[in-house]
Amino acid sequence: MDGKGACLGMLNVVLVEPEIPQNTGNIARTCAATGSVLHLVEPLGFDISEKAVRRAGLDYWPLVDVRTYRNLEDLFARNPQAADNLWLTTTKAPRPYTEARFIDGCWLFFGKETAGLPLAFRERFASRCIRLPMRPEARSLNLGNCAAVFVYEALRQIGFPGLQGTGEMAQG
Repeated sequence: MDGKGACLGMLNVVLVEPEIPQNTGNIARTCAATGSVLHLVEPLGFDISEKAVRRAGLDYWPLVDVRTYRNLEDLFARNPQAADNLWLTTTKAPRPYTEARFIDGCWLFFGKETAGLPLAFRERFASRCIRLPMRPEARSLNLGNCAAVFVYEALRQIGFPGLQGTGEMAQG
């Protein structure tokens, strides 16, 4: 941890009011594989109790550092450093993610599947809004796919700290 309470060598993935459990499960798996912290801003469209997670067979769930918040204000009250180092992912952004310079410990925000991030939040951090390039007639990509692209691009930029860079074929 640094002096501000931010963990070094990892990312913070924030899902604001996620609605679809499968998307959150896929993003949680990405967080498990990368050591990223998963922050969930309520209301959630599903149950994440121990019993529900066990019933869903999410065997990777114990590898995920999951933190929940009542709303965005609660998240920023408990993590004031987040406002200094965040990126908002939205199809409405004026620039592509390739222009973003991610740094260690940054916060990646993703909105709910049916509406995205709240307008007031996007306006407050307009200079930090980025998007994935796509065809104009395509509404959006799946939330889990978007999160994986952003997480791995951020990790690439900071050198994949703590992650294994080779597979068993490199042993031979």
